[in-house]
Amino acid sequence: MSITNKDVQHVAKLARLNLSEEEEQMFTGQLNAILQYAEKLNELDTDGVEPTTHVLPVSNVMREDVQRESLSIEKVMANAPEEEDGQFKVPAVLE
Repeated sequence: MSITNKDVQHVAKLARLNLSEEEEQMFTGQLNAILQYAEKLNELDTDGVEPTTHVLPVSNVMREDVQRESLSIEKVMANAPEEEDGQFKVPAVLE
């Protein structure tokens, strides 16, 4: 697979970039060099290698879900700038 000037122009148009011809040539060359380097991965022998999502073993470190008492309305509303009938009062967004 290789990148052409047309591909670079298409991506530049999507990104709303105005590239000069020199920049198009430069980016075409750079992107092709990146693809050639990535092709080296196809040379690796991956037989017997298990697919992984992480290189290191990862375990879930979340705490147990334990039911506990909630805060009272008075404690919740203690720092509210404004409250009305036990609810936060906020400025109207729509008229």
